[in-house]
Amino acid sequence: MFLRKSPHSLPPEQYGGGRKRIFIGLMLASCVLLCLALCFFLILPWSDLGAVLHWLPLLSMAVGVLGIAVLAWMCLTLIFHIYTGLPLPGVRGVRHVIIRLFFPLMELLAKAVGMDRNKVRRSFVKVNNELVLADRKPVAPRELLLLLPHCVQSSACPRRLTHKLDNCVRCGQCPVGSLLVLRDRYGIQLAIATGGTIARRIVVQTRPRCIVAVACERDLTSGIQDSYPLPVFGVLNQRPCGPCLDTLVPLGALEDVIRLFLGCSAPSEPLHAGSRT
Repeated sequence: MFLRKSPHSLPPEQYGGGRKRIFIGLMLASCVLLCLALCFFLILPWSDLGAVLHWLPLLSMAVGVLGIAVLAWMCLTLIFHIYTGLPLPGVRGVRHVIIRLFFPLMELLAKAVGMDRNKVRRSFVKVNNELVLADRKPVAPRELLLLLPHCVQSSACPRRLTHKLDNCVRCGQCPVGSLLVLRDRYGIQLAIATGGTIARRIVVQTRPRCIVAVACERDLTSGIQDSYPLPVFGVLNQRPCGPCLDTLVPLGALEDVIRLFLGCSAPSEPLHAGSRT
């Protein structure tokens, strides 16, 4: 069936209850607001200025109608792509505009109506991940970067891992040991970033074709926006001690994602080092 649901749809439970309908609703609301703003060009020909400049009515009407048509086409194209997972001509450009321009407006709109910003971000990450899965192609292990926040390291650990992950002794007090097992098992690249600037530097240095990033809602959202069109699959961390302190990683789900991007089919062995999840 042409309008069947995307086979890449992900369970909301993995995203703190985040659902696609939140993203789609805010995107449509933002589109309506922008269309209302463009109505100014439709009204302009009937102003006094339109009577003086004879060429203005035609130009104004053309700008207004074309702008509204483009906005409607962009929203409908992306909604179709989100729902079915099927690409349409120009959908990559549409995603770029939505991610760069629409999403900040969507966050402002959510704030204006009192909606939890993290709820909107979780919905955005879920939609992004489904679109990344729909467009994915298998990559070589060295082309996959697993990017982690520094807070996955135990706050009581005296070892500095930011610049040299192999300083980790894999004691099991934090997830880093198990993440190194993942790196060694699949031959992927693994890095820890202390902030957005360092994360961007790591991406430039490693030049991956695909990124699997673990972080909170805010950092994932900004990272996806900064890295586009490089595909970033976001995995929400777990925060039993609160933000930015001794965070955990859903290791099973993370390994499944890595195997998916690498095109692995054989069952994996359980992890043995550093798993607290």
